[in-house]
Amino acid sequence: MSTKEQSTKWESQLRKGTLDLVVLAALKGRTLYGLELLQFLHQFATTRITEGTLYPLLDRLKREGLVDAQWVQEGETRPRKYYSLTKTGATQLTAVSERWQQAVSDINYLLANPGPNATNREGEQSE
Repeated sequence: MSTKEQSTKWESQLRKGTLDLVVLAALKGRTLYGLELLQFLHQFATTRITEGTLYPLLDRLKREGLVDAQWVQEGETRPRKYYSLTKTGATQLTAVSERWQQAVSDINYLLANPGPNATNREGEQSE
């Protein structure tokens, strides 16, 4: 497998592992209809997903009680399904965000302190 193929595979796995967090974070403090949410996510290089990925994810998050969905009729256009966080979703977002921040901190530490002479987090030298 080439380096580019390996990198693409890693990016895909990272995206899959963070999609729930990404969608919950995107809905924090706002209500969006599906296509609007998709367009919002496309603003960020690491969160560009397809409709075929987004809608099943939203359906699952709704079944899990993390998001709410409401059909809204807007004038003569067809109705749109708007998504928002539930209280449970907001709580989950907070908990997962804390774990995410810790993971980023840990990974950044490891990247900045390579090799056998790296110090551990408490400042002691590793053996």
